Amino acid sequence: MGLILAGLAVGGCRKAEIVAEIPWVEMKGKWEGVSGGVVEEEGETLRIGWGEAMTAVKWTGEVPEAPFELELEARLVDGTDFFCAVTFPARGADECVTLVIGGWGGATVGISSIDGKDASENETRRLMAFETGVWYRVRLMREGERIAVWIAGEKVIDVDTTGKQLSLRPGQISDCAPFGLATWQSTGEIRKVRWRGI
Repeated sequence: MGLILAGLAVGGCRKAEIVAEIPWVEMKGKWEGVSGGVVEEEGETLRIGWGEAMTAVKWTGEVPEAPFELELEARLVDGTDFFCAVTFPARGADECVTLVIGGWGGATVGISSIDGKDASENETRRLMAFETGVWYRVRLMREGERIAVWIAGEKVIDVDTTGKQLSLRPGQISDCAPFGLATWQSTGEIRKVRWRGI
């Protein structure tokens, strides 16, 4: 039994070492405005301005493919709704979902859409308080059929999507596919966006 546990421990360490060796892909300099969004990139910070509804930018570089890990930092500059929404390929470029941060009045976090239900209606819904001007570190993992999300070091989503329909909410968010960032009647700033395969 001791040998088995020792073997598992060594195997776990090796996997961690392998992941640590995989280089990150920095996501900057290859954004284009969509849905009224204008690319405002200063240094490592991307600013998505306030619009009548949704404003967004779409990534034109290499797009993450599952399994992958994504990291970024985001903050609300002004507004009362989501200041960061990350659209990403869940099962491929034709099957994307969106991680919403601060939606439905500023407090809802979740994935849109699962089995046709928005982040405000499905099992990923979580209410959080976000302060204006504060940077929040976001980490997202898509591995197998699992989507996990951490905000400010706290795991807020861990969902198994096996057998579930994954799709985008009908409307402008499709402009972001397969990978993009958006705000809704808010100004948000996003920086240090990067991803790597796992």
